[in-house]
Amino acid sequence: MATAAARTTSASQSPVHVPVLVTIITTMLLCSSIVGAAKGNEPEPEPTPTPWPEQFHSILMMNFSGELELIDLWYDWTNGRNFNIIQHQLGNILYDLEWNNGTSFFYTLDSDRQCSSSQLEVGILRPNWLDGATYLGQRQVDGFLCYVWEKADFITYYEDVESRRPVHWVFYTGREAHVMTYEVGAALEDAKWQVPWYCFEETTPVAAMEDVNGGTITQRGLVDFAARGIANM
Repeated sequence: MATAAARTTSASQSPVHVPVLVTIITTMLLCSSIVGAAKGNEPEPEPTPTPWPEQFHSILMMNFSGELELIDLWYDWTNGRNFNIIQHQLGNILYDLEWNNGTSFFYTLDSDRQCSSSQLEVGILRPNWLDGATYLGQRQVDGFLCYVWEKADFITYYEDVESRRPVHWVFYTGREAHVMTYEVGAALEDAKWQVPWYCFEETTPVAAMEDVNGGTITQRGLVDFAARGIANM
């Protein structure tokens, strides 16, 4: 008799607990769905530019209003130096050697032995020089889907969405750079960084020189003096 009564009591209580448990589970699932939906509606964080590697080699095709140049760029933050070897279309080759102490040399290696130098308050571009750039969205350029940023109204920078390699740059002057090759970790041997002896004789100030195709040298590197200062802010 006692056993039968216990069974009756247990059976009479179970219908009370089961609906409560179901309600709790349903409420938890509903809350989880609401939280998941809220997270799904949150905007994705904006991408940021990939810092430059401390050493890389790149071939750049430059275009400024139809004037073409091919730049052989060696970036070497590790040793505080940057080298632009600039081939003007059907013209001279200009060597633009920059050091992190602000010293720059611009010279040719032909029989003319032209050389000029300058001393700036800023050195070469830092690897993170694009920090603080404004994100503009995604655009197609040179056949690549790119993230796009603008830095200080002086450069628009395009980076491949998939590989995160630089693809294209447009300077405030309208000068465009198309990245043809990009070799991370590549370094130019030290002997190639040696400035020719005639650069240590009397040199012509950069501000007084005309374009290299006119017979003298001017600053025609990747980033001009003013832009380099802005980029290193």
